[in-house]
Amino acid sequence: MNRWKNSVKALAFSAVLAVMAGGAVLTAFAEDNTRFVTGTEVNGIGISGMTVEEAAAQIESFYNAGYTLTLTGRDGKTEKIKGSQIGFKVAVPEGLQAILDEQNAAGRVYGPSVDNSHTMTMENTYDEALLDSVIDGLSFVSGDGIQMTADAYITPYAEGQPFTIVEEVYGNNLDMEKTRAAIRQAVSAGTEELDLDAAGCYAAVTVTADNEQLKAQCAVMNQCREMSVTYVFGNDSQVLDGETISSWITMQADGAIAVDQEKAAAYVASLAAAYDTAGTTRTFRTASGTDVQLTGPYGWKIDQAAETAALIGAIQTGQSQSREPVYSQTASSRTEADWGGTYVEVDMGGQHVYMVKDHTLVWDAPCVTGNVSKNYTTPEGIYSIAYKQTDRILRGAKKADGTYEYESHVDYWMPFNGGIGLHDADWRGSFGGSIYKTNGSHGCINLPVDKAPALYELIEKGTPVICHN
Repeated sequence: MNRWKNSVKALAFSAVLAVMAGGAVLTAFAEDNTRFVTGTEVNGIGISGMTVEEAAAQIESFYNAGYTLTLTGRDGKTEKIKGSQIGFKVAVPEGLQAILDEQNAAGRVYGPSVDNSHTMTMENTYDEALLDSVIDGLSFVSGDGIQMTADAYITPYAEGQPFTIVEEVYGNNLDMEKTRAAIRQAVSAGTEELDLDAAGCYAAVTVTADNEQLKAQCAVMNQCREMSVTYVFGNDSQVLDGETISSWITMQADGAIAVDQEKAAAYVASLAAAYDTAGTTRTFRTASGTDVQLTGPYGWKIDQAAETAALIGAIQTGQSQSREPVYSQTASSRTEADWGGTYVEVDMGGQHVYMVKDHTLVWDAPCVTGNVSKNYTTPEGIYSIAYKQTDRILRGAKKADGTYEYESHVDYWMPFNGGIGLHDADWRGSFGGSIYKTNGSHGCINLPVDKAPALYELIEKGTPVICHN
């Protein structure tokens, strides 16, 4: 029986030799099925007769020791990035065992007509910081002879010079974001060659000097150089010239004119400093002919935020124009004293009130003002009538018991300074003189009952009220 088995083995071996002699397919009956058959390759690397572990080590050794990425520049110059420079490592995926299992299942055949070559995607790793450092040191990046690519652009402001277009520059500098991405992708894939130009890594010109939009923008900016904005303040004016305007403007990517908001705001602030009167000290000629210095909330006041926005809008039109600023508060006149020729004068020293209309005295009456002895003195200043109302109850401060310090009915109420106003006072038998010093009001201007109605008819909301002592 053993001889028969040996004879069978001998016949089988003879059959194998006969096939080998014919140069056809070979079957590796006697080979170790834990090793790859003769002629096995992965990515061109021979692993015949190796175990899976040995084959993995062989492939990793090959890649780790010899990986180099060759970069080719636009001028044909090349540079190399070696795997050893960037901590390059290859880890073979688990597919080797599958290849061996397939060979065993197929009868472990090999020979000239059998394809035992395989392709596998390697799992590559590298040190990103090291790679970035190597990229930064490439002659393509930091070497001599690099000319920066630049789009055509409009020259910045230069005093006395028109805006012009500077032509584009076709350089040879790399777009670093694209370059890093392309090199990282190549290294990750284990690619050995990368053409930087073909990969789109070079910086490109996107705007040329013949770009119609750029030419239109330049024309608009030069139009702004020729414009002016004239501010009118009565008989006076202030001109913002084109030279100044052109020093404020730039062109945005969308083609709109951008105006330096800080410079525009500073200019408007200078107008306010020169032409606002509210809160400033002014000289008032009293009915008695003397001049007094007074301040107060009445007067002209530019709304600086609104006017800055309006000025920017005016500049963006590119058209010369005259304008009045946006005011948060206006007064009666820009050509004379800002209270004009119609106003109420309260002479606290003389305890008398005058109504002047169109520069003519049309009404006057004695009065009683704030009680000096109780520190209720009516404040000096330039104010204006807030509103007027008939049949009004005036109340003082509320006391702890819920009652008021005083409650007085008046027929005519004309407030001008918070709770201080002009009104009739039927509880008084006399007016004028020195009554106010010890028996004055809580700050209001008390008027005779027979005189108040006429004043009420003469004044309007906004009428200036000038109090002086």
